[in-house]
Amino acid sequence: MNPGGAEKEPSGLSYAVSGVDIAEGELAVERIRRSVAATSIPGVLSSIGGFGGLFQLDTAGYREPVLVSSTDGVGTKAYLASLARRYSTIGIDLVAMCVDDIAVLGAKPLFLLDYLSVGRLESSVAADIVEGVAAGARQCGAALIGGEMAEHPGSMPDGHFDLAGFVVGVAEKSELWGPDRVSQGDIVVGIDSPNLRSNGFSLARRALFGSLSDPGASAADHERFLELANEPGSRPGATILDELLDPSVLYSPVLQALAGELEIKAAAHITGGGLVSNLSRALPEGLTASIDFASWEVPGIFRVIQERGGIATGEMRRVFNMGIGMALVVGPGIAPLVLPALERMGRRGFVIGEIVRERRN
Repeated sequence: MNPGGAEKEPSGLSYAVSGVDIAEGELAVERIRRSVAATSIPGVLSSIGGFGGLFQLDTAGYREPVLVSSTDGVGTKAYLASLARRYSTIGIDLVAMCVDDIAVLGAKPLFLLDYLSVGRLESSVAADIVEGVAAGARQCGAALIGGEMAEHPGSMPDGHFDLAGFVVGVAEKSELWGPDRVSQGDIVVGIDSPNLRSNGFSLARRALFGSLSDPGASAADHERFLELANEPGSRPGATILDELLDPSVLYSPVLQALAGELEIKAAAHITGGGLVSNLSRALPEGLTASIDFASWEVPGIFRVIQERGGIATGEMRRVFNMGIGMALVVGPGIAPLVLPALERMGRRGFVIGEIVRERRN
């Protein structure tokens, strides 16, 4: 018994001792509160910290509004960001992977949620990541209305993380883009991507660094990885690591603006699987795209990856976007108008192909 009358609580196992720091999580939430609030748009009814995000859909201006949703992550680009301890732009990549998937249907993003899991939570790192998500959301005119930060001790090394996102948007049902609008003779216009965005990083890491960046690599291997990663890249003044971690282009604002000027029939977000595979998802059965791969200049980082890894051209095209991050399908009369419109929006466009009848063997 305690002489003072109150029995002293025994010290022992706690959540913090188990590897989960609740206080650090609360600090992380406080750090991101302002940047998340800055994404608020009309319709947001909740604030950070609640159990669920609330959004009131304004159907004015829509005859038959359709909600469009998607979910995605940033793949092993997250692992590379962890190795380099550079976290400020990976959230933009997450937004791009989500909102550009619904942009190809002609949908405007309304709100996003994110999910961040870490081995050990560092509030400053979590804030960098989520502030990047908020920055991307603001660029797209969407709200970041909720999310989750989960600390999973022992599941991944300290400093490493995984990141996933979810987006909901809206489109007019009669104006949805897609395969049913595409005809033989339509033109394919590609929009430039100066980098890998968030796709193909497992192959890129293997080609550039071998096993030096693999999980469990020694401290000496890590130092050698950093030496190689900080060698000059293909762009003046940039290292290889700079080019790999450059944030993804956000195509959603471009497509939203373009749709207000011109008729777009269909679009394809060029992610893992490359141009041909992703473009086929936007085409009806019986039609295919004849692509002229010489119609645009491939960014130098792809040549560096191919040369160092000894990768066949076919494999490069199957894995990477090769400089085209978004493909639009438009009518022949519209195609000449798309390129100058894109230039006014700060993006480069290229006529890269035509929709043709699929050959049957």
